[in-house]
Amino acid sequence: MGYNSVFAPDLFKGRTIIVTGGGSGLGRCMAHELAHLGANVVIVGRNPEKLDKVVAEITEDGGKVTAMTCDIREETQVIAVIDQTLEKFGAIHGLVNNAGGQYRTEMKTISTKGFEAVVRNNLTGGFIFMREAYLRWMEANGGAIVNIIADIWNGWPEFAHSGAARGGMLTLTETAACEWAHSGVRVNSVAPGGIASSGFDTYPPEITQRLLDYAGKVPLPRYGTEAEISAAVVFLLSPAAAYITGTCLRVDGGAPNGRQTWTQDYEARNIPEFNGFHRAVQPEVLKRR
Repeated sequence: MGYNSVFAPDLFKGRTIIVTGGGSGLGRCMAHELAHLGANVVIVGRNPEKLDKVVAEITEDGGKVTAMTCDIREETQVIAVIDQTLEKFGAIHGLVNNAGGQYRTEMKTISTKGFEAVVRNNLTGGFIFMREAYLRWMEANGGAIVNIIADIWNGWPEFAHSGAARGGMLTLTETAACEWAHSGVRVNSVAPGGIASSGFDTYPPEITQRLLDYAGKVPLPRYGTEAEISAAVVFLLSPAAAYITGTCLRVDGGAPNGRQTWTQDYEARNIPEFNGFHRAVQPEVLKRR
């Protein structure tokens, strides 16, 4: 059994696509689908063991993938990844800026160093990858970039540092879409809502109940799947999105549209999920519901 993508086989045959944060969670799923669709996938991350595991999975499934260890916050390492990718494949047709992370804390407790570290992880690193991919290949040849942000609408209490960084990535996306359009480079973003992925199991116990209560407050009252995020990314990378740039595709079940004056007082029905990822694993925290 392989990845059950809704997209045409060999859609990205001969195309080289970099996915940062490809060793786990959403990035792992994207890498699987892109490889299934024929791409030469380059997965990037700080943990070589995680990357090697994904390489083994994709190789076993018949896909093509290369792992490169890199801290996206370090400019020299990013440049090395871009150069090694071009040396091996001769092109970079797509870039998915997926790597990032944050920790929960009230804004008043965030140190300047902690704030800057999260911003560097969720904004600066993505900027460096975008700039270097553009300068070294896309400016002369075109391409597509997709930046993963988050459900930041109306603020992100207890994640002020990440909310600020993701908001910056949103406007950076819109700016790049204008400045780089003449080179045939499309730049878009995807904003995931509550997605059931391995990241759920990294939060401390005090957040567990919030996670379990979240789905009931969303207009489409469930969690999203990794495959639903991957499908959005694949679409924006594909030729079908040739006239789409500077936009943000929300994949969040309508979460920002729910208001405190609105309550979900009806029985949910006809709300299917798409889960084409054959190696998806349900987070442990959700198994305890």
